[in-house]
Amino acid sequence: MVSVNSTMVPLGTAAPPFELPDPNGVTWTLDKVAGPKGTLVAFLCNHCPYVRHIAAPLGAAAARWRQQGVGAIGINSNDPRAHPDEAPERMAENATSRRWTFPYVSDPEQRAAHAYRAACTPDFYLFDGARRLVYRGRFDAARPGNGVPVTGDELDAAVASVIAGEEIEIGQLASIGCNIKWTPGNEPAWFG
Repeated sequence: MVSVNSTMVPLGTAAPPFELPDPNGVTWTLDKVAGPKGTLVAFLCNHCPYVRHIAAPLGAAAARWRQQGVGAIGINSNDPRAHPDEAPERMAENATSRRWTFPYVSDPEQRAAHAYRAACTPDFYLFDGARRLVYRGRFDAARPGNGVPVTGDELDAAVASVIAGEEIEIGQLASIGCNIKWTPGNEPAWFG
């Protein structure tokens, strides 16, 4: 496991479009998942201990946010050929066991990861209703083994501000997690 930080893309960046399949073959796009108040794009995976650590609270929070007008999607950009645990059928199992009700899609060509400059799992990008980046970074301060309770307080505060149409006041700290498992030769120039 190699831990890396998110790239902290500049605030105000427009949400890159995507068109990605879920394990059932349904194609999801930014337009299809975007909420009227905002949209959360989360880079996730099946095996990362950082993702597993926050998986259940993230699922509960995302379900609540979706009811409040913030769309959500999870994108798995890991190379499933080199990491079979990341194959679509395993994604479906993981989404069910984690009670994720948001779409969980595969990015087999890693185009979405490149477009969003995603570096790790988990990596969160919150866009406002105009699809401008207003928050990027971590879920909260909890990490596997650090003894800090998983609350999602940082991302939750950012989402609450988006729902209220207010500026995000909370500091934005980089997420940390497992590096995205790039297909050999597909590593972005900015990575590593």
